[in-house]
Parts: sequence; structure tokens; C-alpha cells
Amino acid sequence: MSILWELFFTFTKIGLFTFGGGYAMISMIEDTCVARKHWITHDEMMEITVIAESTPGPIAINGATYVGFKQGGIPGSIAATVGMVLPSFVILYLISSVLDNFLEIQWIANAFRGIKIGVGILILRVALNMVKKMPKKPFPRTVAGSAFAVMLTVNFLSVKISSITLMLLAGAVGLGRFLIKGGGKSCSC
Repeated sequence: MSILWELFFTFTKIGLFTFGGGYAMISMIEDTCVARKHWITHDEMMEITVIAESTPGPIAINGATYVGFKQGGIPGSIAATVGMVLPSFVILYLISSVLDNFLEIQWIANAFRGIKIGVGILILRVALNMVKKMPKKPFPRTVAGSAFAVMLTVNFLSVKISSITLMLLAGAVGLGRFLIKGGGKSCSC
């Protein structure tokens, strides 16, 4: 029973003190669950990030659910997920019930502008950590570099392209390479 409470309070703290959504929370989840508590490994964290990004739902909640399941089965996944969601729900409920024009208050609007910068830094930190942990082989680096170049080009040209489209294309390239290299045989990509 103690692991359930620990999962709940750990993810409540992450949900309470992280602004900016799932990508900003990845850094805190990794710091807490990998470095401090050793609930998962760095490789599992990368896999969680990739899988949580490609499945429906918020990435941080999917990650919390996975860690909770690994530590405490279905009750653990429920405890971690509720812990992650509860702070946001309570804060938004209180704000919406008390203040109609919350973001029109000047000092709050200014605070959120500053928070946006912090969130951008957290997301950049996650991206750099993932690049550092990426296999040091040409194929993964080529695919990642190509996806990055396409995203930059698309953003500069103000063309709308979904990151899901890029993920599907990268998956298709990886699958194609796998099949060309021999399909069922071991692939040292």
C-alpha cells in the first residue's frame, strides 16, 4: 500500500509544480523516477516518451500511468495517473470558480509570459537529453536530423505539417530499412 501512496504523492508533486504541459513534465518525471527513485531506467524513459507521444492522451499522463503500472500494477497506474491529474484539475476549478477574467489581470499575464520562457527551456532540456541518449549510429542520427530540418523548414515557411506525419514517415523509413536489411534477421541500426 505504501508504494501506491508514494506514486500518488510523487506524481501530485510533479503535476503541481510543473507548468507548460507534458513536454515540460518529462524532465521532472525523468529526474524523479530515474535519477532519484530508480523506478525506471534512462532507456525506459526514452521508450516511455516515444510511446506516450505516439498514443492518444497527454504525454505526461501516459508516462505517469506507465511508471505507476510498472511499480504497482493497475492500482499503481491509477494512483500515479490521479496524482498527475489532480493538481491541474483543482487549480483550474478554483480559478474558474473565482476569477472570470484570470489572464486579464496584468501581473498574472506577465507571470505567464515568464513561465513560457521557463517551459521552453525545460522542453529544450528534454530534447537535448534525448539526443545525447540516442544511439551513436548513422541511421538514427540521419532520421532525427532530417526530421529536425523538415520541421525548421516547415516552420520558417509557415506551412502546417503535423508532427504525427513526421513520426509516421520516420517509422516508415525505419521499417523500410529493417525490411531491406533482411526483415526478421537482427538489425543493428
